[in-house]
Amino acid sequence: MTMSKPPVLEQPIQGGSLLAALDSLLADDLAAVERILWNELESDQPCVKDILQHATRFRGKRLRPILVLLTARACGEVNDTHRLLAAVVEMIHIATLVHDDVLDEASTRRHVATVNARWNNETSVLFGDYLFTHAFHLASELPTSHACRIIGRATNKVCEGELTQIHERGNLDLNEETYFKIINGKTAELTAVSAYLGAHYADQPAEVVNAVEAYGRKLGLAFQIADDLLDIVGVEKKTGKTLGSDLKKQKLTLPIIRLLATATSADATIIRELLAHPEDETAAQLREYLHKSDALEYTSQTAHKLVEEACEHLNVLPESQARHWLCEIARFSVERSF
Repeated sequence: MTMSKPPVLEQPIQGGSLLAALDSLLADDLAAVERILWNELESDQPCVKDILQHATRFRGKRLRPILVLLTARACGEVNDTHRLLAAVVEMIHIATLVHDDVLDEASTRRHVATVNARWNNETSVLFGDYLFTHAFHLASELPTSHACRIIGRATNKVCEGELTQIHERGNLDLNEETYFKIINGKTAELTAVSAYLGAHYADQPAEVVNAVEAYGRKLGLAFQIADDLLDIVGVEKKTGKTLGSDLKKQKLTLPIIRLLATATSADATIIRELLAHPEDETAAQLREYLHKSDALEYTSQTAHKLVEEACEHLNVLPESQARHWLCEIARFSVERSF
């Protein structure tokens, strides 16, 4: 069975001249991606339809499919393979969000209840698996298995990143090197592969594909660092999702790693005690120490440096509107406050 049209979505891209411009620039291609996605996910089961309809409400900016489409434009033009693969990476991303909410015990995402909060963890895990399997089923429609292999490898690395983060929970001696390995897998791998697919399926030479993939990786790293910063100093009403989960789960992120590395011995002892026994007030208590250190500024500067490096990778491409917007996306990813 095919659907005549996808479910009614809340506007996926909201606010700001950048996002409005991207929505207008890619409107036809994004609409095609939505049709492909929902035709693939169509189910005769009412309970599955209900979950799918709910999941549309916490989809965000569609960054990964936009990266596929926009890098394709920057490298030439968008074709049907790009549209199909944009739908694939979006399915995988939604699946990771659903599973992340279970791991974090999150109750809200984009101002609505998570799947695990509205239903239960069993439903969330199976729904995430449902999205993963459909993603690879859809990718298998392409003439060769190359995309399946590349996306499969990326998905493996996403899982490795998440598993490593779980393994390192409670490790108050976690260093920056390990932190970057974690976020390189759990977040940057999928943004990197999205950019790669846009360039590769635009028939670009290896040096261009590699540079564009590097852009996507730096973007993903910067995006996750900004997200980790928001988890500590953000406001839930603005972000629309449960915050403070990293502290509650004893996951050390860059602001805390930097804070511990630069704190006085006396302060470090207090901070370690707070981290070892997290409570609802822990984030507020830590902010006092964060604000008198350089941890917040250091974290922000690290994210911005990655953005500038990401944009430098785009110099292999000719100047174009699409290349300009790719750089603007990177900059927006670390300046958002929601």
